[in-house]
Amino acid sequence: MSNLFSKIYPTASLSSFGVNHQNLHSNSSTIRCCSNDEYSTGTEHNGYVLSSFPEKNLVPYQHGLVKPPRPKRIILVRHGQSEGNVDENVYTRVADPKVRLTEKGVEEAEESGRKMREMIEKDGGDDWKVYFYVSPYKRGIETLRNLAKSFDRSRIAGVREEPRLREQDFGNFQDREQMKIEKAVRARYGRFFYRFPNGESAADVYDRITGFRETLRSDIDIGRFQPPGQQSPNMNLVIVSHGLTLRVFLMRWYKWTVEQFEGLHNMTNGGMIIMERGYGGRYCLSMHHTREELQKFGMTDEMLIDQEWQKIAKPGELNYDCLITGPSYFTHFDDDDDEDKKFEL
Repeated sequence: MSNLFSKIYPTASLSSFGVNHQNLHSNSSTIRCCSNDEYSTGTEHNGYVLSSFPEKNLVPYQHGLVKPPRPKRIILVRHGQSEGNVDENVYTRVADPKVRLTEKGVEEAEESGRKMREMIEKDGGDDWKVYFYVSPYKRGIETLRNLAKSFDRSRIAGVREEPRLREQDFGNFQDREQMKIEKAVRARYGRFFYRFPNGESAADVYDRITGFRETLRSDIDIGRFQPPGQQSPNMNLVIVSHGLTLRVFLMRWYKWTVEQFEGLHNMTNGGMIIMERGYGGRYCLSMHHTREELQKFGMTDEMLIDQEWQKIAKPGELNYDCLITGPSYFTHFDDDDDEDKKFEL
């Protein structure tokens, strides 16, 4: 054990990682950490949250290991205008993953990159970087490549092509008239649950986005975006994807209901929605966007109230008074309260 450790960490000792030599048993594969070590209890130290899981603490700090800082923001970008946005007949002769950007779409992607860099530079940090997650669809890759023109190579921490960020699968649409029929049926049935023949529903997208969200949370927890010891709180994560996929991502992240999802509007091509780290460390939409912007996106008063809570809450906290998932489901509470008051009188 110690020999393997020394090969991985040649300048460190087991004690510097909070491991008690007396608790290493030759007949056990379990490493028991010191119970009185404050750096392994999930406490906060100098503004950093220390994880209770040693393998997630990558940065040495004094006698313990500090959990990497959370990225400054998560930026959601819809691809620029595509050939399919201009003429849906394109889908009858070109496979959806191969549909490209128009000239206008390229310009929208470039403008998105300029706005993104301007926003990041206003933070004032000199060590900022961007890390990209991108849909493998052609219009997603082309959007990434054109918006990235605004960033020097030294500012790009990395990129990951992520198939779970692909567009909703609309099935095999070679028949234009059949496409119109299916979309009309979806409008009556509901945009979230209707599944296209040989394709997906928004509910199916929700399932794969749930998996991606867990990957993203893990990446954030262990600071995969930069080497250990070089993590900066000025990291910006950028997700380049598609309109419905990004709305589903927000729905899953903030636990919005199906009804609330169906009230949302699509982002414009090349448009951005910013999830920025709030005062408590959680990602919040109202840190960047105005109330009017979020209402235009389709967010209700209840969703906006929850965003105000997100602005000050810490990671891991639960909003017990959330109007989205709590009291809105029960209509009898007020009546019961009135009855109780009668008995009190």
